[in-house]
Amino acid sequence: MSEITLITRDGAKLGLAAAPTETVLEAAEAAGLFLPAMCHEGSCGLCAAQVTQGDYALRGGAREAAPDGAIPLCLCMPQSALTVELPYPQSGISHHSVPTRMAEISGISQAGSGAVILTLALRPDPEFGTAADFTPGQYMEVSIPGTEIKRAYSLTNLPNWDGTLEFLIRLQPGGAFSTWLAQTARPGDMLSLRGPVGRFVLDETSPRPRVLVGGGCGFAPLLSMLRHLADFQDMQPTHLIFGANTEAELAVAAPLEDLAAQLPNLTVCCAVWHPEAGWEGFSGTAADALAQYLDGDAGQPDIYLCGPPRLMEAVMRVANERGVPAARIYSEQVQAR
Repeated sequence: MSEITLITRDGAKLGLAAAPTETVLEAAEAAGLFLPAMCHEGSCGLCAAQVTQGDYALRGGAREAAPDGAIPLCLCMPQSALTVELPYPQSGISHHSVPTRMAEISGISQAGSGAVILTLALRPDPEFGTAADFTPGQYMEVSIPGTEIKRAYSLTNLPNWDGTLEFLIRLQPGGAFSTWLAQTARPGDMLSLRGPVGRFVLDETSPRPRVLVGGGCGFAPLLSMLRHLADFQDMQPTHLIFGANTEAELAVAAPLEDLAAQLPNLTVCCAVWHPEAGWEGFSGTAADALAQYLDGDAGQPDIYLCGPPRLMEAVMRVANERGVPAARIYSEQVQAR
């Protein structure tokens, strides 16, 4: 058996042991520690972490490492004592397995160019009742019963006792779930849900200003976060940058008008990369808008980033070039399928 030390983002140390053919993720779950994970195949990146000491093998053989050197713990098999640095605080580790529940489609509505709002109603559960219990910023793994089709989508609404779940989904041409949603799905159809999952949540203990940066359906978890802040009448300075390719994509940001009225210290920048003539807002990418903001008198805020890979890479580059510490950047990548 190999001894494993997990070190969380906030400095907590957790010890466990693993057999040579057992992955870190499997060993953690056997010890009652359920780390953020979804696919268990090394493709989603949710369980990726830094191994800072020790030897390991990857189940299935060698594969290309992430740009930051992180490896998927669902494939990492310790061959000696390991030290693993997790990119989330201790609160991101659950001591209970992730529940699976059934939900009924209660509504599908258009949300601007190529996006829809999917509203579900959870079926009563013997253990959980009807409540929709999650932390703003988290997501659910959504599956179509009787198929192999499953996708991860962030929630846009707030926890509630009614069992209502709301998702903002961008329809991907040729995507299996997108095609089903656009052509086949109807109110009353059933879906299977696994979750809530995810570590992309607000650090409400931080005294620093916040910058929320999102593009496409990366706006979904940020919307849930903003609704949470409005619900608690948060007074911390918060700046939202929403990046869009065209003005038509800004339709998903319609709830911001009401939220701005509830959050007096919220400022909003809608950045349009390819605006039409007459556009009076910011012209450029979300990364351009962040650069302008940080070059002002913004100091070094906490940055919450969610979006497609190219947007995230560009925003991370801007933040790094301006000296924002990695520990102050919270991120989650949108997987378009």
